[in-house]
Amino acid sequence: MQAQETINPAIETLQQLRASGQIRAISLDLDDTLWPIWPTIAKAEGVLLRWLEQHAPSTAQSLGDTATVRALRHEIVTLRPDLKADLSGLRRESIRLALTRAGDDPALAEPAFDEFFAARHQVDLFDDALPALQFFSQRWPVVALSNGNANVNVVGIGEHFKASLSASGAGMAKPDVRFFQAAADAVGVAPEHVLHIGDDAALDVQGAMDAGMHAVWLNREQVAWPCVGPEPHVTVASLWQLCQGLADR
Repeated sequence: MQAQETINPAIETLQQLRASGQIRAISLDLDDTLWPIWPTIAKAEGVLLRWLEQHAPSTAQSLGDTATVRALRHEIVTLRPDLKADLSGLRRESIRLALTRAGDDPALAEPAFDEFFAARHQVDLFDDALPALQFFSQRWPVVALSNGNANVNVVGIGEHFKASLSASGAGMAKPDVRFFQAAADAVGVAPEHVLHIGDDAALDVQGAMDAGMHAVWLNREQVAWPCVGPEPHVTVASLWQLCQGLADR
């Protein structure tokens, strides 16, 4: 007798969810879901330092390397709590602080940030990202929901999204349930009909579940669930696996 094929539990759950008709929209994280963020930020910080070497050499010398650039970025979080949800504002003001401390013109913070921000959008998509976006957008309206400051149109993937919400623009951030509600509102469905996908266990998964959404944890490193409380509705190791589970039957 031929052995019965074993179905991955995540795939089976996704198949049931797809068949139920409950999913009417997709909410999607960006950083570390569609592309790795820290290599991108490191490259952008390098671009920033090279620009400062040309236009504000005293500041470039005082910063020295990308580790110091990042430390200053963390310092400004404490100094400017009003910008907590505004990553662009935090980055811009950290550059302004560095310029001021070094005795350079603080007005250079604007063009310096522009250089950084352009480089920040030069992302390297995960191999499964673009095929997944094509898969999702052919079936459901997709809304980007990010605590970061990436612009999907600048990245070059805007055609796959009906809407894009950032913490900087909304003035709130995940896991605030209001942010998830705003994502549902942006595509005209109730939260219980949204499938949210993200890599961060607390910000994405717990936030989405608290908002009443279905939550998929994209656990590329296949680590243990790190949070206290309910586990995600579905855990997948890749967007390929997610698409397999949500494919038409």
